[in-house]
Amino acid sequence: MKLSNFGFDLPEELLAEYPSENRDEARLMVLDRKNQTIEHKMFKDIIDYFDEDDVLILNNTKVFPARLYGNKEKTGARIEVFLLRELNEEQRLWDVLVDPARKIRIGNKLYFGDDDTLVAEVIDNTTSRGRTLRFLYDGSYREFRLKLNELGQTPLPKYIKREVEPEDEERYQTIYAKNEGAVAAPTAGLHFSKHLLKRLEIKGINFAEVTLHVGLGTFNPVEVEDLSKHKMDSEELKIDEKAVDIVNTGIKNKKRVCAVGTTAMRAIESAVSSSGKLNEMDGWTNKFIFPPYDFSIANSMITNFHTPKSTLLMMVSAFAGHDFIKKAYEEAVKEKYKFYSYGDAMLII
Repeated sequence: MKLSNFGFDLPEELLAEYPSENRDEARLMVLDRKNQTIEHKMFKDIIDYFDEDDVLILNNTKVFPARLYGNKEKTGARIEVFLLRELNEEQRLWDVLVDPARKIRIGNKLYFGDDDTLVAEVIDNTTSRGRTLRFLYDGSYREFRLKLNELGQTPLPKYIKREVEPEDEERYQTIYAKNEGAVAAPTAGLHFSKHLLKRLEIKGINFAEVTLHVGLGTFNPVEVEDLSKHKMDSEELKIDEKAVDIVNTGIKNKKRVCAVGTTAMRAIESAVSSSGKLNEMDGWTNKFIFPPYDFSIANSMITNFHTPKSTLLMMVSAFAGHDFIKKAYEEAVKEKYKFYSYGDAMLII
């Protein structure tokens, strides 16, 4: 499979700038791999496809307000700083992206907030847009993190052209988000409402929670035609004993084991034992899944509609079959399904 196999024309009006008014009332396309059939439903109908003791694997990462705007010392130029990951808690070192990058050099200072109480010094260049910042702040670590949260904005994807709205803080977070550390939401999970999760629980569905802190690597463009040469950025991953027990019991009992989103799928596929069971893990993964690929854990998945030539589309193609996904996407465009983070959803069984 080459990069060019994953291109398609996507009309701009199908990009979702806003989510459905009610989370679980997005549209749902159901792909049956065995019978090669496509059904059109509402997301809340997902409950009809699961039975007692089936397993849903949820990524409980929590998005933090990673986008800051500061001013460069002396010139006052407005600079966007996108927090990627914390490198050192004690020294307050962070990996970030800056825009416009050409203006930001080692030794520059950036000032944040109306009162400039938060200052950052550029101490290293990591990539063309990447920098390492040391934050300077008079206060405890907890106060510093509160300050970052106060000044930061919800990091909506770049394709959403409108301004961030206060409601996005809640909209762009799954209702089961717990462990802060992601710079983007695991968006398949945005469709679950509290009511729908409760109904699934009452039906006897088991939930296994994993944590994969979504970084920007997920969205980095693939720039090589030969997919085997693409390198994913590493993302932090934690899978505990409780999740392992729930998932492996589901596999043993031949239940439906469903990864909610590409991030949950990447998490579990990064922690597979030689016997095809899930292992505990506390570390980092840079796993890149593209066709052909044999999946070990999940036998179904929930996902959104993805960008042309994206690593996410490649994973979904590996799971459902390239030709079947191509057909489904053609139908999605024809039926005017909404794409990307706030868009509609797909269940692949």
